[in-house]
Amino acid sequence: MPSDSLVDSLGTWRRSHYSGDLVSVPPGQEVTVFGIIASIRNQGRITFVILLDSQGLVQITIGNDADEALQKRFGELKEFSYIGVRGIPKKFPKAPGGVEIVPSQIKLLARPKTTPPFGLFSKQVPNLETRMDMRSIDLRRPAVQEIFRIRHDLLNNMRAYLSGNGYLEVTSPKIISSATEGGAALFPILYFDKEGFLAQSPQVYKEQLVGAFEKVYEIGPIFRAEESRTMRHLAETTSVDLEEAFVTFEDVMSTLESLLVSAVSAVQKKHTLPKNKLSTDGRFTKITYSDALNVLDKDGAHLDWGDDIAFTSLKVLETRIKSPYFITHWPTSTKAFYIKPLEDKPEMSESFDLICGSLELASGGTRIDSREFLEQRLSEKGLNPRAFEYHLKSFDYAMPPHAGFGLGLDRLMMTLTGQENIREVVLFPRDQGRLAP
Repeated sequence: MPSDSLVDSLGTWRRSHYSGDLVSVPPGQEVTVFGIIASIRNQGRITFVILLDSQGLVQITIGNDADEALQKRFGELKEFSYIGVRGIPKKFPKAPGGVEIVPSQIKLLARPKTTPPFGLFSKQVPNLETRMDMRSIDLRRPAVQEIFRIRHDLLNNMRAYLSGNGYLEVTSPKIISSATEGGAALFPILYFDKEGFLAQSPQVYKEQLVGAFEKVYEIGPIFRAEESRTMRHLAETTSVDLEEAFVTFEDVMSTLESLLVSAVSAVQKKHTLPKNKLSTDGRFTKITYSDALNVLDKDGAHLDWGDDIAFTSLKVLETRIKSPYFITHWPTSTKAFYIKPLEDKPEMSESFDLICGSLELASGGTRIDSREFLEQRLSEKGLNPRAFEYHLKSFDYAMPPHAGFGLGLDRLMMTLTGQENIREVVLFPRDQGRLAP
């Protein structure tokens, strides 16, 4: 096997501490730390190496009076190398975390053959496409890592809230036989000798599951083959889906609001977030679709009743509504086949979208719980009820009244972290032009 003669083996070395633990190490105790070299500063008689691990930074310091072999090894280090260090931590207020290590041993475990076009703390970085091409390297930058630590904590807190309120986490199939949302925005796949599709949403499965478990949620990928080249769309995104029996759209609106307030508040206690509309303590606003059109009309952005309220119109509403807000009672014609129309005004539906700024974050509503009505709505949408037989037959055995929503996690992350491009908040984004890495 080819090998770099300068690189050491890991051998019996194992980490004793992370950078965040060093401040509490008893005086004189030797530690072993590992990480990637973020920077090297040679100041003549002394050299500083800043080591980055998964918890933060630690300064490694060596002077000209150090052992000759150790000085030689120090001289062979360069940025982006992975090293192990043994030594005794000492308090040093100017060092990251207030601690530095004067090493007794160093292992060079991996070193780059090519230097990336940016440092771990560079303020000037290549364009987004270049960074996406080398995403695994881009993800080593602490500023990028923080986005995904926020995402991790947000998901943990959302799961804690939902599980703590009696919702069962489920996992639905991602290979399906027919559209779940209608329309043609599907990715077809060859499933053995049949045609299958990647799921647009877990909608039909979570509806079936409320008949068994009453309250369910799922956090997982969804796939949309939409020809949308914007900073808000991806072909593969993560959705937070919830479905509940014996409630209406008004109940799940309240649940969604409480979920977001709880999870975002918990994240704010641990992370410094840029100012955003979700970090408000005020309640979410509600406005009907018809009232939203009236607001737009007054601002010279007229829409006919029944039109979608697209991004450009949401930008206008953003100037008028400062808090997160729900647009309710959408035209039935604009919503999926499973959304329930109002009994006294069937042209309007028991539905809502959650908007923050100019981003649609979530959509939900009361579901139709009658097979006959579902078949009618499928036909009205130009869909073949036979393709949904596996779903419709569940309603032959009765289905409780129910409602639910789908929340776009990636757009929520854009809002929380102040990112303008959805690709920044996804580890390895997929869009029309990108299938790798």
